[in-house]
Amino acid sequence: MSYEHKIVRDVEFSDTDMAGIMHFANFFKFMEAAEHAFFRSLGLSIHTDDPNEVSWPRVHAGMDYSYPLRFEDSVEIRLLVREKREKSLVYSFVFRKVSGEPQREVARGSLAVACVKRDAATGRMKAVPIPQAIADKIEPAPPEAFES
Repeated sequence: MSYEHKIVRDVEFSDTDMAGIMHFANFFKFMEAAEHAFFRSLGLSIHTDDPNEVSWPRVHAGMDYSYPLRFEDSVEIRLLVREKREKSLVYSFVFRKVSGEPQREVARGSLAVACVKRDAATGRMKAVPIPQAIADKIEPAPPEAFES
């Protein structure tokens, strides 16, 4: 079982705004990239074309920023599973600049995702329990994992 995953991304020129810093919305793209990498590390995919499989729409997203990132900065995105509920997952993310000086935490984010299936007749999404094959691979992080 797993509760943590890390990726490192470089800030591309297209990620920055007119002030030369990473645009706030791109932090959410980086969170999503970390989530997808986490699922791949478990031998899973966040999305399939099979209508009988589950999908993971976002039900909440948040971010607190403490320092800017700039073009060509490298940033580590650390995903932690904060909560595993019957029908949803809640992640915490820590963004840490890992290139140049000073290396430091630059942002913290959160993302809550629901486990859903689409009703074949109506097309509406309905929350469903996380399939056992997925639930067995994911666990909540222990409290001490959030201290660093």
